Amino acid sequence: MEEIGYVATIGMFDGVHRGHQFVLQQVVDEARQRGLQSMAITFDKQTPSMLTPLVEKRQLISRVGIHRIEVLTFDDALRQMTARQFMQQVLKEQLNVKVLMIGYDNRFGYRRVEGFEDYVHYGQEMGIDVKQLPALGNDSSSLIRELLQHGQVAEAAQRMGHLYTLKGSVAHGEHIGTTMGFPTANIEPDYTLQLIPAPGAYAVRVSLDDSAELLQGMMNIGTRPTFNGQQTTLEVHVLHLNENLYGRQLTVSFVERLRDEQRFDTMEALKEQLQRDVLQTEEILNKNNTL
Repeated sequence: MEEIGYVATIGMFDGVHRGHQFVLQQVVDEARQRGLQSMAITFDKQTPSMLTPLVEKRQLISRVGIHRIEVLTFDDALRQMTARQFMQQVLKEQLNVKVLMIGYDNRFGYRRVEGFEDYVHYGQEMGIDVKQLPALGNDSSSLIRELLQHGQVAEAAQRMGHLYTLKGSVAHGEHIGTTMGFPTANIEPDYTLQLIPAPGAYAVRVSLDDSAELLQGMMNIGTRPTFNGQQTTLEVHVLHLNENLYGRQLTVSFVERLRDEQRFDTMEALKEQLQRDVLQTEEILNKNNTL
């Protein structure tokens, strides 16, 4: 049986934003034209302020239509490979890559000392066709991180082509929201290295235990200054839901920022603001179904 050949590209694909999606689509199209299969090669390396954990990254890459996602362990052996060694041992011998599509300024190999022309030369020796991808435009993972760090979740979603998402389990809190008629789920994120957007209140979509049903919610990120809080918490009030959520798994997708976190002089003033937040959240989420 003939071994499957691949058209591949390499990257961290953090956020799997529109630029990444464009590159991946180029790989899918090239593979189709050549009668090969498409492959995205990425790494299990997790970095502070990452946008997408590996599980979510796989899902987002798969949506583009990539046949195979190869996750390489970023260990010392891989880190110390030269570009030539990586192309020979990993791309050619291990993965049977026939075509490598990379950006002109995309560098790999030990200390990243080699460049595109070197890859083309090595590829000619090994039988790997190295093709240059067009520029990705203005979208970048670093820009999206900056937007999220300033609370600009709607702008980040436009750049990503999908809503920014956090997953976590519901832990016990202080039940302050319940006493005001706004019970909240106190979320402990599954991935401690994932970036948390700037403090503030947000309109969000919520799914419970990976359900396909999307519920409306509002989320507060911050220290709860009205109650002299010290630690940052992530609290979600799911609209029109009267269930005990403790121990449940929540997926929270950020749609739009409502306001900065505020300190209120009285509980009644906070409650009135929360009522306004609910109305604003419903208005935003009822009209925003594009992503």
